[in-house]
Amino acid sequence: MKIHEYQAKAIFAEYGIPVGKEKIAQTPKEAKAIAQELGMPVVIKAQVKVGGRGKAGGIKLVERIEDVEPVASQILQMTIKGIPVKKVLVAQAIAIQAEYYLGITIDRSKRKPILLASAAGGIDIEEIARTSPKKIIKQIIEPQLCLLPFQARNIGFKLFTDAKIANEFSDIALKLNKIFFDKDCSLVEINPLALTTTQQFFALDAKIVFDDNGLFLHPELKAYEDYTDEEVLEVKAKQAGLSYVKLSGNVGCVVNGAGLAMATMDLIKRLGGEPANFLDIGGSSSPEKMATAMNIILADKNVKVILINIFGGITRCDDVASGLLSAIRGLHKTIPIVARLTGTNETLAHNILKGSTVIPAKTMVEAVQKAVALAQQRRANQ
Repeated sequence: MKIHEYQAKAIFAEYGIPVGKEKIAQTPKEAKAIAQELGMPVVIKAQVKVGGRGKAGGIKLVERIEDVEPVASQILQMTIKGIPVKKVLVAQAIAIQAEYYLGITIDRSKRKPILLASAAGGIDIEEIARTSPKKIIKQIIEPQLCLLPFQARNIGFKLFTDAKIANEFSDIALKLNKIFFDKDCSLVEINPLALTTTQQFFALDAKIVFDDNGLFLHPELKAYEDYTDEEVLEVKAKQAGLSYVKLSGNVGCVVNGAGLAMATMDLIKRLGGEPANFLDIGGSSSPEKMATAMNIILADKNVKVILINIFGGITRCDDVASGLLSAIRGLHKTIPIVARLTGTNETLAHNILKGSTVIPAKTMVEAVQKAVALAQQRRANQ
């Protein structure tokens, strides 16, 4: 679960990480009133849960009070990466001497958290890794021990020669580590962490992503839920108990289990196709759930063919087949559907689908080959 910058900064402040003076505004008049309270100059920042706000024009330095309303109005009318801006953060501008990067995420290859730090702050960490990998300091964190003080100090002294500043940086790293483990996060990030001309640190930006699997342990995080600026279909899927991520291809995928979903998308790519989505119906599926999955995929206009790849264990193939037929009856357009259903009640599922427009496949490779060929054919005919 992602949260807004201003919400992440509120958590930072609770843990003692320094943040500047700032307030949230929903109208240009509110923005001006906040600017008058904080004092000029101010920075006005769009509050949307995507990166690239600065490049899109969603972050502006304003030096005159009479310019606050027009700039806030302009930002509040923006749409950044398909998401409308409904709130802005008005922050007192800070005199910056240098910018740094500090974050903790999961290293999938090591299966452990990793702390990343760099003197090249203000730039996407992916860009730093691509162009200047030596500028990134890495520290694997043992989950049983968390980040240890000596590890944090070592990183601080790799970046700074001044002991006071190095220790302050290390202290922020340890606080970031505490947030990461206390809140079951998959990412906590400060970019940039600014060192001011008065030799103080401030988190100028904040990003926190909570692991959805740990949310039941943290009822206090319910207050941060805000799906208004997220992908509509992803929200609908989440509410139905489905895992859905929209992609840019034209082969819609309905699969049970994240591993099988990833393997299916890999095979689609390998055979020359492009997956339109990741959709995992989970370990069990009612007909209603399957029908919902189909409707979500068909809401994507780019989808040319639907591939259903089910390996039934807990998931019953006949439930999937029944839901599929129910969804087909409600369709207002014709679209090819390829289905490979194997496992629990597969014979019953095949009987249910017999005589329908669903194209059967015995193996995963056969199913993907048919789906990719149909998608390419339909694209060529349009």
